[in-house]
Amino acid sequence: MRPLLIALLAFVAGVWLTTWWQPAAPTAAAAHVPDATSAASVAAAPMAMDAVTDDRWPAGSPSPEQLIYAQPRLVRNALAQLTPRIDGRPNLYLVAFAGDASEDVFRNEVEYAARLFPARFGAATHTLVLENNPASLDTRPLASWSNLEAVLDGLARVMHPEDILMLYVTSHGSEDHYLLVDMDPVPLDQIGANDLAGVLREHAFRWKVVVVNACYSGGFVPPLRGDGTLVITAARSDRSSFGCGSDSDITYFGKAWLVDALNHTNTFTDAFQRASKTIAGWESRDKLTPSEPQLDVGKGITAQLDLWRKGVEPGAKVPFAPATVSTDPANIAH
Repeated sequence: MRPLLIALLAFVAGVWLTTWWQPAAPTAAAAHVPDATSAASVAAAPMAMDAVTDDRWPAGSPSPEQLIYAQPRLVRNALAQLTPRIDGRPNLYLVAFAGDASEDVFRNEVEYAARLFPARFGAATHTLVLENNPASLDTRPLASWSNLEAVLDGLARVMHPEDILMLYVTSHGSEDHYLLVDMDPVPLDQIGANDLAGVLREHAFRWKVVVVNACYSGGFVPPLRGDGTLVITAARSDRSSFGCGSDSDITYFGKAWLVDALNHTNTFTDAFQRASKTIAGWESRDKLTPSEPQLDVGKGITAQLDLWRKGVEPGAKVPFAPATVSTDPANIAH
């Protein structure tokens, strides 16, 4: 029923938007939490059709309707360009998901993660990016519920039982533990903590690392925790995280965990401890309420991650730089 409703909504939205859509200026938030309008959309899920405005929709890009119908092809291309699996050892497959198109900070993080992981952790590490951003409409699949399911379906066909799925999600988050999934004016479903856990349960990945970088992301821990699963979040269930906004290149958590910590250690839990201390220092300096990032380590995942890292000499540090205006289609996945 849900695919039929999505298809019908896509058709109606496409016809309506072709006739009526006119762009206007977006708004920006200072903390890693949506403003009142965004928070309402996160909780309510449907997109308000009188707010389908964004003056960043680039000239020459596909129309909203064309974009919707291009998604299966973009997902297939991304899966096809994954690097070959390395036999004889666990491999790690990273899916990096940038949910909100209104701020480049989220795109910057997933594009950086896609460069960092193969460079630092070797050929047994593979990356695929889903992102909502006007700069990559014709090169990256959208970060959407449907595309996430399609990518996980594709990965299930290539991953072996000993392989590890890693999901890095970055976006705004709401107090009722929903992620903002937005590529205005395209109507996209919002993703709650239980939704994300349900999507993962539908796929037989025994080993998982799930990182949720959003305000109130600690609320994702209870439904995601379990044997074989490492869960890392940027904040407590009742706290904001910081560093997003139109004047920022990367969030506090993204800089502390991805850029600073993972360039010094190849252990995700060690990186979490380093990042937590770094973030606490920044928040104290800026007189912010501590976000208190969360960590939950399920049975067996530490040993499986050790097997993945075995014999890998970490590569050189990868310097951070904001994503370029366009993404090379030849580098959709690694």
